[in-house]
Amino acid sequence: MRVPFETLHDVLTASLIKAGMAGDRARACARLFAEASRDGVASHGLNRFPRFLRMIANGVVDVAASPVRVAGAGALERWDGRQGPGNLNARDAMDGAIGLARRHGIGGVALANTNHWMRGGSYGWQAADAGVIGVCWTNTLANVPPWGAADPRVGNNPLVVAIPRRRGHVVLDMALSQFSVGALTAYAARGEALPVAGGYDAAGTLTDDAEAILASKRLLPVGFWKGSGLAFALDMIAASLSAGQATHEIALDPELETRLSQVFIAIDPRTLGADGDTDRIVDAAIAHLTAGEGAVRYPGARTLEIRARSLREGVEVDAAIWSEVQASAAG
Repeated sequence: MRVPFETLHDVLTASLIKAGMAGDRARACARLFAEASRDGVASHGLNRFPRFLRMIANGVVDVAASPVRVAGAGALERWDGRQGPGNLNARDAMDGAIGLARRHGIGGVALANTNHWMRGGSYGWQAADAGVIGVCWTNTLANVPPWGAADPRVGNNPLVVAIPRRRGHVVLDMALSQFSVGALTAYAARGEALPVAGGYDAAGTLTDDAEAILASKRLLPVGFWKGSGLAFALDMIAASLSAGQATHEIALDPELETRLSQVFIAIDPRTLGADGDTDRIVDAAIAHLTAGEGAVRYPGARTLEIRARSLREGVEVDAAIWSEVQASAAG
């Protein structure tokens, strides 16, 4: 079923206010959830919202906490998220990085003690909307086996890269597992096979069965050993810069997954006198990428298509989850 975007936003806001979040913060937090569903990422939007409410109830998420700056040197700062709402913390950290980039050309914020940032792409779009290049990533609980192992020891540590463009930003939003846990859960709920193998079953056989992969907890890293190594490296950078927890220190229960470490980088090409150059360069690159045979899209193009349809026809929602969230808002 589909519901108007503003209806979705209003119901999520009401639910958060009932959970104890102040009005302005509730509206901002709800908008990030609603925008994820609007853009076709319900796994980190409406579908993740009931878990978020449970994490508020069990004290993992402190609805009143905001991040604080604890150290800084030039264009680099370290912040403490104080276990506040992960999406609000991430939004504020990217804002901080953008502000540093305005002054220095480049800015970075390393954020410790935060919660799940929900859709990582949100902060790429935020950076691109501000006219800057954005790069950000987070560590996670251990949910991917390192290459050569059968048990999860590294996170799927999502990585986001965004390039601003007037005709539609380029935004790459990718987990370092072939499919994110949210995507696997969505495929399993629909009873659909994955388009390509996404992990191993209990017998150690590569499979396109999302349910079997979730049961075995053997997600396939992107690029095999390369993705495994990249996930580990990003974890080490995030934990070191933020003085926060690394993946091996994070609780394995998804509803207790907290005190994550994240990095937000913004680069303002206009400080190099490059105003207008980015559009010209990116437009030419996209034209080359999409020319010729085959349905080729640049990262972010499908998001814009889904967003336009959602705003025109309503945001697609899971009826059962929508009813659950409506009840939490009314109750």
